[in-house]
Amino acid sequence: MSTTEQAPTQLLLQSNVAHSVKVESRDGDVVGSVYSFMVHKGSGRVTHAVLSLGGFLGMGKSFYPVPFALLQFDPVRDLYVITVDRRLLEGGPSWSNNAPVFDQAYADRVASYYGTAADNLNAG
Repeated sequence: MSTTEQAPTQLLLQSNVAHSVKVESRDGDVVGSVYSFMVHKGSGRVTHAVLSLGGFLGMGKSFYPVPFALLQFDPVRDLYVITVDRRLLEGGPSWSNNAPVFDQAYADRVASYYGTAADNLNAG
């Protein structure tokens, strides 16, 4: 890579879905909703889902990024089922006001917390 070429600082972009897709646990309990998907700019592949939990009338919500592989889509009920326990989810990486920079280090932190393989964001 020459000095004039620089790797993009943010390899993922956020695709908001406006809380329209519900998320349930394997037991059928409502967990929250998908706030957004993190999409790799180069490949178009979804790497993470950001879940929205809690709050009332748009206030006090918390956002939890999870590896996309932890979600299973249920086409009959038109929702996602998360394969981890809600308590594990609520103890994981999250934010309430300002989203962190979703770089390789943050993606590695999320993967490490959930015990999944880390995505190499540079490879796409």
